[in-house]
Amino acid sequence: MPAVLKGSITVDGQEITVTNPDKPLWPEVGITKRIYLQKLAVLSPYLLRYCKDRLLTVIRYPHGVPGMSFYQKNAPQPLPGFVKTALQDGIEYIVLQGLPELIWLGNLAALEFHPSLHYAGSSLPCEWMIDLDPSLEVEPRIMEAAAMVGDVLKSLGLASVPKTSGATGVQIIIPVNPGISFDELRKIGHFVGRYVTEKRPDLFTLERLKKHRGDKIYFDYLQHYGGKTLAAPYTPRARPLATVSTPLLWEEVARNVSPTDYHLLNIEERLSRMGDLIAKVPPQPVSDIVSKLP
Repeated sequence: MPAVLKGSITVDGQEITVTNPDKPLWPEVGITKRIYLQKLAVLSPYLLRYCKDRLLTVIRYPHGVPGMSFYQKNAPQPLPGFVKTALQDGIEYIVLQGLPELIWLGNLAALEFHPSLHYAGSSLPCEWMIDLDPSLEVEPRIMEAAAMVGDVLKSLGLASVPKTSGATGVQIIIPVNPGISFDELRKIGHFVGRYVTEKRPDLFTLERLKKHRGDKIYFDYLQHYGGKTLAAPYTPRARPLATVSTPLLWEEVARNVSPTDYHLLNIEERLSRMGDLIAKVPPQPVSDIVSKLP
């Protein structure tokens, strides 16, 4: 067996072991573990905003993106003293607090971060997310679909932020005030989903079973619920081009940008130029609309 290269770095006062820093994680674009940890540090102020104090699921790729992977919900052992956890439904989840945990997870080849949609110990959503999930591996109409949903939300008086999933889909995020429930958001989600599928039955479907969707884009309002997860804003994705789940301007959606345009090798420049687009949108009056629905 080859020798394991091993060292340590100190992050915010915590010493973290780093093994095999030159291991290729995204070999197609030349990203090693060393580069990945550097990029995680750049992403951390943005990624942590949408992962901190939530129940975290990660997807680990011990041998890099082309290799096997597994979902990790239960915190791996041994656990460093600085890593906090929370028990829910018999699972001991990691609860991220800062950069040391991110770097520790990065060293374990956790390449994707999927937080709960609520804070640990709470049953109320942190924001509202609509997931547009293509049935096709390459879906040229995904931005057209996102633009239509954005227009419907705007007609209801709601500002929203589209983001690439980093894979094939798009999620649309609507900031909300604390207190609204998942069930209330599902109610308005179903209303919007039914409207767009009636307007464009060639483009959208509410069919949950993928085998019955044909080539349509699934308007998924059900995934946004307690106990479920969606890819965090700014999480890397284990795709060949090292794409990052990236919030967009609606003008970019109108230009039909591609999810592959945003990746670990260019995200730093974009964030320094545009900041966090989600944080710029205030909580929206969702409860006013829910109260008017039948």
